[in-house]
Amino acid sequence: MSASKGGAPKGGARTVAISPARAIALEVLTGVRERDAYANLLLPVLLERRRPSREDAAFATELAYGTLRMAGRYDAIVSRASGRAIADIDPPVLDVLRLGAHQLLALRTARHAAVHQAVDQARAARGRGAAGFVNAVLRRVGEHDADGWTRLLTEGVEDRFARAALATGHPEWVVRELDAALDAMGAGGGDLDPLLEVDDAAPPVGLAALPGLADRDALVDAEGLPLRPHRLSPIGVELDGGDPGRIPTVAAGAARVQDPGSQLAALALTRARPVRAGERWLDLCAGPGGKAAVLAAEAHLGGAGLVANEITPARARLVERALAAVPGEHPVETGDGRRFRDGERRFDRVLLDAPCSGLGALRRRPEARWRKRPEDVPPLAVLQGELLDAAVAALAPGGLLAYVTCSPVTAETTEVVAAALDRHPDLTAVPTAPVLDAISGRRLQDAERGTAAQLWPHRHGTDAMFVQLLTRS
Repeated sequence: MSASKGGAPKGGARTVAISPARAIALEVLTGVRERDAYANLLLPVLLERRRPSREDAAFATELAYGTLRMAGRYDAIVSRASGRAIADIDPPVLDVLRLGAHQLLALRTARHAAVHQAVDQARAARGRGAAGFVNAVLRRVGEHDADGWTRLLTEGVEDRFARAALATGHPEWVVRELDAALDAMGAGGGDLDPLLEVDDAAPPVGLAALPGLADRDALVDAEGLPLRPHRLSPIGVELDGGDPGRIPTVAAGAARVQDPGSQLAALALTRARPVRAGERWLDLCAGPGGKAAVLAAEAHLGGAGLVANEITPARARLVERALAAVPGEHPVETGDGRRFRDGERRFDRVLLDAPCSGLGALRRRPEARWRKRPEDVPPLAVLQGELLDAAVAALAPGGLLAYVTCSPVTAETTEVVAAALDRHPDLTAVPTAPVLDAISGRRLQDAERGTAAQLWPHRHGTDAMFVQLLTRS
């Protein structure tokens, strides 16, 4: 391969400086693969450590998150272009190939720049042989655009779920689960493609202006950034790109990074009925503390008290930090939430944001779709049922309980609630979609799922949050 203009002196090896953005993105992919790191936790640490320019930080975010979201699709493309099974490709080299494929097929990076930088990264990681392999494979990848590769990958594939999985970079079982959840609402197959497309797009950063601590409209007007109110959440603000930590209101803890769907789930509990002074509230599974912060702010305004519970000490500390800016005392306890099934303490309002598969938040957790397995769901459903029993035991007569998941999967949502209603004759489902309508000030399009509310990214601009209010007679 000939040296590029402006490269090494004549007779020397060609060198291309690796862009800071690409170096950071590759480090994220390596951390996810080698240490099972979470990209949304690792990337901010690397950006703080490396201090790239604002433009490089934004590009590194798109490179890392975009590549991780579509990793399965890029693996299929790389396998076709290389003539090798993915398992036969050296993992560090595969990370370089995935990044290069994303640049070639999803970004407007010049082809020669994307290939040259990938070649240099492969050479640095594994030597000249790897560099030559990466050069050859990415040049074949670049022979087709994204639509062309979709046609090649899906040629002869008759099953619509398999085709959708290949086209949108989702595991096939996830596609089937999302379609089943849509079908349970009577949506039919027409909603599946828009949902998968939104899952693959980088979402705006969601911010919550904590009630009583920050005013949403003032936040939008005062920060001098491309901020806008969310169309459904009365405390929600959206930011298209940039570092929310640089916003003074966020840095002070009066506003938090939080998806608008999570905001609405918390507000469904606090605003479904007026708050009476002296009420006692419980957040049963509070980590990492986003919903707990909204609850604490609302409790302080209404003269109520909040107890937050989290099973692990590390996550309990995150909850404590989340509540630090809210006036008043909001004790954080550490322990298994199922211990509340002894019924020794009763609360007027209980939030159970249950551990779940997270299939409703795939757009915000880029690598999550490739970590989840269908066999993960049944044990989660058992745990959700046990925690819901504990939440019911902790609920005072006449109290209000919100069962919430960031998964629309039927086994984790309506089936868990139906089983709990069978086990607890004194438990009654409260129609929840009308509550969210009242909170948002408008009718939420297609959010009713029986007595529950089901939010969707493609319909409501939120994660796919499931919310069911329940009361105990």
